[in-house]
Amino acid sequence: MSGTSRSLSAKGHSPMTDAADAPAEGREGVARGSGVTLWRQIAQQLEAQILSGALKPGARLPVEAELAETFGVNRHTLRRALAHLAEQGLIEATAGRGTFVKEPPLRYPIGARTRFSEIVSAGGREPFGRFLGSSVEPACPDVARELALPEGTLVLRIESIHEADGVPISFGTAWFPHARLRDLDLIYAATGSLTRALATLGIEDYRRRETRITARPANARELELLSLAPGRAVLVLERLDVEPNGVPLQWGRSSFAADRVQLVFKA
Repeated sequence: MSGTSRSLSAKGHSPMTDAADAPAEGREGVARGSGVTLWRQIAQQLEAQILSGALKPGARLPVEAELAETFGVNRHTLRRALAHLAEQGLIEATAGRGTFVKEPPLRYPIGARTRFSEIVSAGGREPFGRFLGSSVEPACPDVARELALPEGTLVLRIESIHEADGVPISFGTAWFPHARLRDLDLIYAATGSLTRALATLGIEDYRRRETRITARPANARELELLSLAPGRAVLVLERLDVEPNGVPLQWGRSSFAADRVQLVFKA
């Protein structure tokens, strides 16, 4: 190849230059003594592959050890290059999964009929709702007000994570009238879809009455569950869904990874 790097996809993540093909001044075209720092050269090469489409959105990069060996640098240098690409919004590290070329933000319409699974599927990605836990508890003043219930009425609290192609998009808590929706949590845990779980209990449709949005830095739990780097922001959506007859069905609060979604409001 003589100084020209192959795309990383040749090995399953993306094509990389073999050691035997590496130019004399350094592997994968990294040139020592060129006046350009090694980490910047690495970042420029990876950026070029991303922008050219050789590294496609969602592609997984090789592990750090493999990349460092490929470029003939230590891990500190390699990590600085990857950090720069992450700051540019080109790649993203997800705990337990690896480092990926960043997908474009998920276009997320907010309207009278907002369904996570339908939105994600329409964007060409695979949706999944991951059940985290549930409890039956007395409605606090906020929950009672939103669900139009007397304070202290038993409500079902469900925590879940919603993912697109295995990437966490949002973490949320929702409250439902317990008397109306017994076993909703068990059905949701089995199906991974709130819409299907509600249909199983006889609720075929519901609509969004109100959505309220704020933004803030992610807290420790959100950083962990959404696989976010420290300092990242979340969009917090509070929502009230009602049945067709206007009776409150669920009130919830979800934290969305701010740079993974693009909220869309239609007139």
